[in-house]
Amino acid sequence: MSDCLFCKIRDGQIPATITYRDQDVLAFKDIGPKAPFHELVIPTQHIASLAEATSDHAALLGRLMLVGSNLACSAGYRERGFRVVMNAGPDAGQSVAHVHLHVLAGRSLDWPPG
Repeated sequence: MSDCLFCKIRDGQIPATITYRDQDVLAFKDIGPKAPFHELVIPTQHIASLAEATSDHAALLGRLMLVGSNLACSAGYRERGFRVVMNAGPDAGQSVAHVHLHVLAGRSLDWPPG
């Protein structure tokens, strides 16, 4: 999708601090972090929202979770813990229309969130 912020990051049109990349998944540091460790994990395929995902996307969505977990654990948060969040739609806080997983760690994360 030509006007998608995350597709532009994927394509190198917008700079980002990339922390992981393979054929299907891209991870990068959030530019407005809400925790000391805050990375976004996206599919390289454009899917606007979790609400638009289908059963064909199940394996890809699982890979997002595993990449996010690996990033947090590699950064030293295996024992203390980390949070993964995926928002779907504007009322949930999704501000970019491209499926993305937030991985947060490095401070106490209250529940329930906002």
